Amino acid sequence: QGCTQKYIVKNYFYYYLFKFSAALGEEIFYITFLPFTYWNIDHSVSRRMIIVWSIVMYIGQVSKDILKWPRPLSPPVVKLEMRTNAEYGMPSTHAMAATAISFSFFIATMNLYKYPFELGLAAAFVFSTLVCLSRLYTGMHTVLDVIGGALISAVLLVLLYPAWDTIDHLLLTSPFCPLFSIVVPLVLCYNYPKLDYYSPTRGDTTTILGAAAGASVGFWLNNQYAASAYTSESVQPGFPLITSTVVFVLARFFMGILVVLLTRWLMKSVVLGVLGYRYKFPIRDLAARRRLEVEVPYKFVTYSSVGFTATVIVPLLHQLLGLL
Repeated sequence: QGCTQKYIVKNYFYYYLFKFSAALGEEIFYITFLPFTYWNIDHSVSRRMIIVWSIVMYIGQVSKDILKWPRPLSPPVVKLEMRTNAEYGMPSTHAMAATAISFSFFIATMNLYKYPFELGLAAAFVFSTLVCLSRLYTGMHTVLDVIGGALISAVLLVLLYPAWDTIDHLLLTSPFCPLFSIVVPLVLCYNYPKLDYYSPTRGDTTTILGAAAGASVGFWLNNQYAASAYTSESVQPGFPLITSTVVFVLARFFMGILVVLLTRWLMKSVVLGVLGYRYKFPIRDLAARRRLEVEVPYKFVTYSSVGFTATVIVPLLHQLLGLL
């Protein structure tokens, strides 16, 4: 489903602004910003963001494949992205993710840190608006898709907010947390709505739920066995980018991201190799990798390992290297 239209960029400011804004709703943002908040800002903030993000994204992805509303027609629309062209349009999960992450971050931090309420609200609004507008600019969604995604995310935030503390407490203290965190997402992934043709939504959903599952197990383990070694008090109070600890912040971030990316690369290679041996297909066989029995364990194991590494292994390395 490639785009046959050619286009000329007449305004490079808008072009790069919205291309960048679109990336704020993709894996490259999730795999950097969410761990950054855990390593450098506050654990409770990171946990709440991951809880909201995973629930909102699962509902959004499933809604796409239940409603089956098509994306804007091209032509007349010029589509600047190809990967998501096979997905349905309503609701825009970019809009959902941007709204959920920006406003959950704002809500979770407004009582922890001293900053103007209006500034935090404006930052959350600008962030989510830029991502929403990027979906229109790149031709991937209609106005209704974007508004629908933002509204659904807002409603879910309102519904989830009263249960934040309860969910967080259970994730940290319940002896059933590790089992629940692994089994429930796996059941949801294996029972994802079936489509008439392949779409990356199931794989993307498995990636999100796998990362959240690995992180949840990590949260539980840290609270049970390593809380004293890596708690909110061990990182610098307030927003570290405006303190003298900026060097430590950058060191924690870049070292952590390197470990996370190495984990992702290693687990992708190992898991795909094992599945290829088990189901007798070459690793480069794209059609085989899209099969349910391959895609779900491949994505889930890989990204649950990423989530676990980000919340357990990287903090331990931070401690060993004296970066806390």
